[in-house]
This record gives sequence, structure tokens and C-alpha cells, in this order.
Amino acid sequence: MYRVYGDIQSGNCYKVKLLMSHLDMAHEWIHCDILQGATRTPEFLAMNPNGKIPLLVLDDGRHLAESNAILNYLAAGTAYLPDDRWPWAKVLEWQFFEQYSHEPYIATARFIAKYLGLPEERRAEFDAKQAGGKKALAVMEAHLANNTYFVGDAMTVADITLYAYTHVAHEGGFPLDEYRSIRAWLARIANHPKHVTMDQPG
Repeated sequence: MYRVYGDIQSGNCYKVKLLMSHLDMAHEWIHCDILQGATRTPEFLAMNPNGKIPLLVLDDGRHLAESNAILNYLAAGTAYLPDDRWPWAKVLEWQFFEQYSHEPYIATARFIAKYLGLPEERRAEFDAKQAGGKKALAVMEAHLANNTYFVGDAMTVADITLYAYTHVAHEGGFPLDEYRSIRAWLARIANHPKHVTMDQPG
């Protein structure tokens, strides 16, 4: 059985939980409170010297960090990660987009607001994230206006990658009212019979 160290309220951790639910993967979820230093202990740093979650532990004791690397490891050989080189590369393209053009803005703004309570000393940083987040959402909206999913005509890890922080973007100051295609896509993901939410216990 896999072990996952994470915080289900974190989008990067939640995306792992969501994929494992879709794939019916048995696992033990170990909650980590990053604000209380859970990822800075000698025990955790021995597993991941970068001191971040999520962290996947395999049956043989090997450790895998970085959320999208974990997704692709778990999805290999399933319909969620295409075998053909072109759709496989397009999945990676959207995952890189999420990490470089989406997560640094939407997820960081959400962390400042939700986890830290939007302290005044972080207000300028929070405000500075808004333009980049809106640009990322505009790219997604344009793509989804003509596509049911991000790659192909079925859900892949590209969708799970982007769903995690997009569906809670409003918590970082990004209401989705004007993004009709994104909202329709979010509903398609949420209506999957194996969907789990951030509110469900780890």
C-alpha cells in the first residue's frame, strides 16, 4: 500500500488524492501541517530534503516528491496518461503551464489568503499575483471554449493537475464568474463518479 504525506487542503496534495480515487488505489494518507513544521523534521527531511509535500512512499521504501511527477508515476499505464508521444507531450505541456504560469499566482495568492489570513505585510504580494492568475485563467478559458478536456476527449492527469487549484481559485481572489468554459469543465470533473473533494478526510 502506498503512503502519502500531504495536506488535502493543498492543491498539490489534493491532486494526488483525486487521481488515486479515480484509479481506486489503496493508500495511507498522513496529514502534514506545514505551518507547524511537519515537513522540517529530521525524519521528513530524510525522505525529502526539499521539505515539501506531497510525498509518495512506495512499498519498497522509495520516495517520490513533486506533485506532477507523482501523478505521472501513478497514471503510467492507465488512460489518464496517454502512451502516444504527442498527447503525452501535450499532457506535460499543460503540467508545465500549471507549475510555471498558474500555480505561482493562483496557488500562492490562495496560500496567503487562506493559510496565512491575508496579513497586511503580504497584501502587496497578494495583489501582485492577480494579473498573472487572470492571464492563466484566460489561457485556460480560450482552450476550453473549443475542447471538452485539456488533452483529447477524455480526462487525463492534465485535467487533474489543473483542477486542483482552479476549483478553489476564488479563495485566492480569482472569482470564476466570467469564465464560462472553465466553470463547465470544473462541473464535468466534479461530476465524475469517483470524484473526491477537499472536504473529505484524508
